[in-house]
Amino acid sequence: MDAALLGLVTIVIGVGGCIAYFYLSNQFLDHVLFPAKGENAGRNINRANMVRPWLFLAPAMIALGLYLAYPVFATLWFSLTDRNQDGAFVGFANYRQMADDPKFWEAMRNNMLWLLIVPAASTAFGLLAAQLTDRIKWGSFAKSLIFMPMAISFVGAAVIFKLIYDTRPVDQAQIGVMNAVWLQFEGGVGSFLILRLLPGLLLISGAALALFIAYGQGVAIKEKGGAFLRSIGILLMVYFAYAFLRLAYGAFTNEFDYGVPQNWLTMPGWNSFLLMMVLIWIQTGFAMVILSAALRGIPEETVEAAIVDGANPFQVFFKIKMPQISGTIVVVWTTITLVVLKVFDIVFAMTNGQWGTQVLANYMYNQLFVALDWGVGSASAMMIMLLVSPILIWNVYNARKEMR
Repeated sequence: MDAALLGLVTIVIGVGGCIAYFYLSNQFLDHVLFPAKGENAGRNINRANMVRPWLFLAPAMIALGLYLAYPVFATLWFSLTDRNQDGAFVGFANYRQMADDPKFWEAMRNNMLWLLIVPAASTAFGLLAAQLTDRIKWGSFAKSLIFMPMAISFVGAAVIFKLIYDTRPVDQAQIGVMNAVWLQFEGGVGSFLILRLLPGLLLISGAALALFIAYGQGVAIKEKGGAFLRSIGILLMVYFAYAFLRLAYGAFTNEFDYGVPQNWLTMPGWNSFLLMMVLIWIQTGFAMVILSAALRGIPEETVEAAIVDGANPFQVFFKIKMPQISGTIVVVWTTITLVVLKVFDIVFAMTNGQWGTQVLANYMYNQLFVALDWGVGSASAMMIMLLVSPILIWNVYNARKEMR
């Protein structure tokens, strides 16, 4: 059957089936199960109204159970069994094997770096773009250009950036933008400013930000409690600060091969940041659109009052606008965080986790479909779910809180 005709038939059957289900279920409920007649008419009407929502929700709940709940429980079971022993129960042996694998900890470390850098950078660039594009006449056109990467698949974006990072032999013309720019450096003042000072200062700033967050968590422990979770957060921030300072030290001390094309994606440490740039490029447009709408929703009276009181543009932005859109910023941040926790396509298409770029989703893929180790692969899938679940629960909690 022709694909277009098959699609049309599927739509007709699907829509027709939904209409038939809701119509027939209503008829069964109102005329067979709880008929609105006789002595118990009032009671039957109340019972029908109580059952009706669950009757309508049943198809969706069954589908969610089949496609979401069942895979979770099946994955949990696989993580506790050994396929090579005909599915024998082995308890936490797969988790112990995963914990002994250096690649797993490399994936965890990289995922934490992605979590710290990508949501922060995407949200910051998105907020900056939203604020600046609202001030220019051709802001709508600029927003469309910034948002355009959202229409590109992660694999497509990875291919684009792989061409940007492309490396050719010395005797051939470089088609990669990074190497074309790199070959212009010869070790002079410009090389020091761009290759050493700029990345070094950025990394030191990242370390300072991590330590500032750790300090804030320490203050919060004294004022609000929650010592256990906040202590974990402090330890993570201290680790990130240490990692950033190590990279900053490398930026100032590394010896660069000037005049020689570089294999950017094989440079441990730096290649992870180059992969992050792909996701930042994509997610900045999403952050910009959401935050632009939030900025437009700020009452003009508060801004005008601040200007009349003598506030400068920076004070208006950070003291007036930012507090009013803080809830939206958190939503954007956590949404991008969920994307980062599940990142796979970019790493798989560009490095496949080689040269120190492994992430959890790619590690899971390699265990499941390359090593054919379903136990460890399922265990790593459960780790991803455990990392994602608190953020999902927190988002749902905040959404319900706002609705109330």
